[in-house]
Amino acid sequence: MKEGGLERARAVRHSRPRARRPHGGVGGTRGKSPSRWAAGRLATAIGIATAVGLLLPSSTAVAGQGSPVPPSLKALLARATKLSYQIDALSQQYDALRIELAGAKTQVKVALATMRADQQLLASAQKSVAQIAAAGYMTQGTSPTLQLLQSSNPQLMLNRAAILTELQLQNRGKIKLVQAARAAATRARLLAVEEEQHAAKLSAAMRHKVALIQQKENVLNSAAFSQAMAVFQKTGSYPNIKVTGDSVGVQALRYGLEKVGDPYSWGAAGPNAFDCSGLVVWAYAQIGISLPHFTGDLWNSGVHVSRAQLEPGDLIFFFADLGHVGIYMGNNLMLDAPTWGIPVGVHQIFWGAYVGAVRIA
Repeated sequence: MKEGGLERARAVRHSRPRARRPHGGVGGTRGKSPSRWAAGRLATAIGIATAVGLLLPSSTAVAGQGSPVPPSLKALLARATKLSYQIDALSQQYDALRIELAGAKTQVKVALATMRADQQLLASAQKSVAQIAAAGYMTQGTSPTLQLLQSSNPQLMLNRAAILTELQLQNRGKIKLVQAARAAATRARLLAVEEEQHAAKLSAAMRHKVALIQQKENVLNSAAFSQAMAVFQKTGSYPNIKVTGDSVGVQALRYGLEKVGDPYSWGAAGPNAFDCSGLVVWAYAQIGISLPHFTGDLWNSGVHVSRAQLEPGDLIFFFADLGHVGIYMGNNLMLDAPTWGIPVGVHQIFWGAYVGAVRIA
C-alpha cells in the first residue's frame, strides 16, 4: 500500500474563519469546503480498499432481491470521510467556544467585583450624608438648610432643588458621590447579569456541539463501519527525520514528536490525546510557552513568515478558515494530529491547502 495517500487526502479538508468564531453563531467563519477534502480523501481510501481487495458487492449486484442490501465499502468510506470532516469542524468550533466562555466567565467575575465595590462606596456615601442629617437633628436643626430639608411643609419642599445644592456644598460633594456610586453600582449589576447570560448561552452551545460530535462518533464506532474504519486508518508512515537546532520551535517540535501514535480526540490538548491545535498547545507548553487552544487564535500568536523562510517548529496553517494546523519539520513533512480516526504522526504537507505560517518567538 502506497504511503501518504490519506495524509494528502485528509489535508484537503477544512474550509472556515477564525470563528471566534466559526461555531454556529458565536464568532465568524470564512466558510469551509468539505467537498474538496472529502473527495480527495475518499479517492485515496477507495484506492486503498481496492488494493487490499476489500470492496463489498454494490447494491446493483443484488438488485431485485427482497432483502435490504448492505452498503458497499466504497459507500461506507465516503460517509466515514464526511463524518470525520464534520467532527473536525465541530471540534474547532468547540475549541473557539471554550475560549470565549473562559473570557465570559472572567468578565462575570470582574463585573461582580466592580458591583460589590460600587455598592460599598454607595453605602459609605449614604452613611456620611445620614451622619450630617443626624448632627443637624441633635443640634436642634441650627442649620437652616437642614431645617428646610426636614420640613414637611409643601411650600418649603418647592425649594428642594436649591436645598440639595446647598447640602452638596455643605457636605463637600457627598450627595453627588452618592448619585455616582448608585449609578455605577446599577451599571455593574446589569453588566454582571448580561455576562452571566452570555456565559450560559456559550455553555449551551458547547453542550450542543458535544452532542453532535458524540452522535457522529457513535456512527463511526458502530459495527457497520468497523471494516471501513480499518481501511480509513491505514495512512502509511513517515520516518521521524532528525531535527537539528535549539530554537524555541525545534524544542517544542521534539516534545511533539514524543506523541506520535497518540490518538486524535476533539477538544484534547494532551497529555495522551490531541486535536490539531491541542498538539501545538501541548508541545509549546512543555517549554513554558502558553498558547490558545484554537487555530484562529494561534494564527495571531506569533510572527508570520513566508514559505521560503520556514524553519522546523513553525506553525503551518491550512484552508481559508485556518481550519487545520501542524508543526513544520522540513522535507515537505509536518507533525500533526490529522483528524478523527488517524493518530498523531508525521505526514506530508498538503501545499495546495497551505495558507501561511507563524513562528512562535
